[in-house]
Amino acid sequence: MNQLVGIRNEDKYVMEKRVPVIPAHVKKLSQEGIQFLVQHSPKRIIGHEAYEESGARIVKSLEDAPVIIGVKEIPSTAFETNKTYMFFSHVIKGQKHNMPMLKAMMEKKCQLIDYEKIENQENKRLVFFGRYAGLAGMINSLWSFGQRLQAQGIENPFAEIRQTHTYHSLSDAMHAVSRVGNHISQYGMPESILPVVIGFTGYGNVSKGAQEIAHLLPSIEISPRQLLSKGGIKPLNNVIYKVVFKEEDLSVHINGIEPFDLQHYFQNPHEYRNNFEQYIPALSILMNCMYWDAKYPRIVTKDFLKSLYAKGEPKLKVIGDVTCDPDGSIECTHKGTEIEDPVFVYNPATGKPTSGFEGKGILVMAVDILPSELPYDASVGFSEALFPYLKAIIQADYSVPYDQLNLPGPIKKALILHHGELTPPYRYISKYL
Repeated sequence: MNQLVGIRNEDKYVMEKRVPVIPAHVKKLSQEGIQFLVQHSPKRIIGHEAYEESGARIVKSLEDAPVIIGVKEIPSTAFETNKTYMFFSHVIKGQKHNMPMLKAMMEKKCQLIDYEKIENQENKRLVFFGRYAGLAGMINSLWSFGQRLQAQGIENPFAEIRQTHTYHSLSDAMHAVSRVGNHISQYGMPESILPVVIGFTGYGNVSKGAQEIAHLLPSIEISPRQLLSKGGIKPLNNVIYKVVFKEEDLSVHINGIEPFDLQHYFQNPHEYRNNFEQYIPALSILMNCMYWDAKYPRIVTKDFLKSLYAKGEPKLKVIGDVTCDPDGSIECTHKGTEIEDPVFVYNPATGKPTSGFEGKGILVMAVDILPSELPYDASVGFSEALFPYLKAIIQADYSVPYDQLNLPGPIKKALILHHGELTPPYRYISKYL
């Protein structure tokens, strides 16, 4: 029975400071005989001393650990034969940029457990950073809104908000947004930007996190139908309107007659087309917080943005693309941005992005590792969700055939590779290899 596990240094992004397991949980498992090796890291949000005090050893290499736990993707050259790795692999959609990594794991006969697929019987995710992506994404988008308005010569209260990672903690960031909310309640907002409307796509953990921040502002929730009502919505200067869009608001059957059926939509997405563009001109900020796959219609296309801007400067100033699928549901998101360079302005006329807040077009905030802007809070929440499964993951005998693996159900559902082979639920990925 294996009792040795490694926590790797995150090397994909300079600003990635999260950890998958916090020292408190290392200590609990160490007391049960499990030994942790923590790879030396110059940037981890929790220092080496805290891990050593919890019973872990700080090491340069994880070559002795048969099970290795990380957060983000691992370089293709870093995998070792027959080892078990757990991280966010981003391969389940056949993501082209990660296929070389998956091939390397297959060649090395590795096991791959992907957090994204740790689900219960109802396919509800159990281990995730989603709430923190939404929290950071909304803070960043309000900051972006304020800076974009400033760049356009419009003084506004949102300019007081900073990028998420500059705050000491989530609590500090929330207090800052609340102060802006109090200012809006007392003194209002510029007439030229009224009414201020924030639209949210999706209603899962990411969207809930984003809405949690929006609720720190004086707000009224309205329906998509109200947003397009004949009389419109009142341009109140001391209230933000929020709208949550679900699948039936985003897409419509291609014949325009059949009523929207959610299960039919999931099973036959090719029979549906975009229905969301009618709402975009009424939004100030669009928070894209939904799951998306290439089989579904895009919600914001480059062609639509080109036609929108041909009519003059629109109301929409910022797209907070928390989903962050390159060339995905928001077609102009050409890549995930980094914390150090978080925003760009996409010019629909030229089809070119420009880093920063200046320029003609729509500002897009698409940070790929948003939870790492709240590294401590996000790490604690994630570790608490993962902890109940850790012992079984570490001690499992991966040498046995797949059908004999003794793993908790949610973890076995997340096992993408076993002995370097795609497991039955994930054999479809072979067509992308």
